[in-house]
Amino acid sequence: MESKYNLKSPAVKRLMKEAAELREPTEHYHAQPLEDNLFEWHFSVRGPPDSDFDGGVYHGRIVLPPEYPMKPPSIILLTPNGRFEVGKKICLSISGHHPETWQPSWSIRTALIAIIGFMPTKGEGAIGSLDYTPEERRALAKKSLDFCCDACGSCMRSALQALSPDSDLRPVDPQAHRLAQQINFKADSSSSAADSGSSAAAVASSDSESSAIAERDTEDTASAEQTESSSSVAPQASSEGPSVPAAPSPRQRRSQNQIQSPRYPAFTASPAAPLPPQDTSHTGSAVLIVLLTLALAALIFRRIYLAHEYKFDYEL
Repeated sequence: MESKYNLKSPAVKRLMKEAAELREPTEHYHAQPLEDNLFEWHFSVRGPPDSDFDGGVYHGRIVLPPEYPMKPPSIILLTPNGRFEVGKKICLSISGHHPETWQPSWSIRTALIAIIGFMPTKGEGAIGSLDYTPEERRALAKKSLDFCCDACGSCMRSALQALSPDSDLRPVDPQAHRLAQQINFKADSSSSAADSGSSAAAVASSDSESSAIAERDTEDTASAEQTESSSSVAPQASSEGPSVPAAPSPRQRRSQNQIQSPRYPAFTASPAAPLPPQDTSHTGSAVLIVLLTLALAALIFRRIYLAHEYKFDYEL
């Protein structure tokens, strides 16, 4: 396989290094490239313990782009499991559906441990996700041991090392652990941001409604006070005789000013601009050219006529 690829390519160097690191299967995962294609890997992962997938071993494909590790791989499950669709690219933060979250420092080992960590989570309508019942997932976990891959020849009963009483139930990888923490943090931060945005919108709407209600109450109170003051002043004026009218309130002065001065200034039509005088120079030039042409034609005709007359006299 080494003679088939450019050994100077960063992707080829990285994949060959990872293939050497993952050559021996572990108790929880194993992955190797196909014999004729370095950019397609087949993997096997053990179901996470204390979950609906406990006891199952699941097989799948990892298709890597030529720009790996700068671009993420695509992950496809081949074993029915009840969490991910079979034969379809699944949507994870470490897969090709989310290149914005991929980091070149992550590896195929990180992707395998992340798949194990993602299996007990809820699908929530993501691409390639399923939400089977716990009973169906347990039944599929038992059936998964009978699966054998035709492309790589792996059988799930012998694909991984057997668990021993002293073996760790979960794969130990600090890098994958940090990856899971980052993914959880992103989910929590997005949900908290949505909650804070909705609460802020609710507070803003309630504040605007309360301020509008307060303004309406203030206006109603002012109008009621004006009505009461006018009604109380009217009898006194009638009983005491003619008196000086009371000064208008600031609200009345504003309304009067708005009535007297229009809101938008009135625009008057300006007189039409006089048309520029027509240029008569072109007409005079045309007349002059016509006259000169006629004069030239008359001279030519006269010259021809005189020439013929002189010839006639010479013959006589």
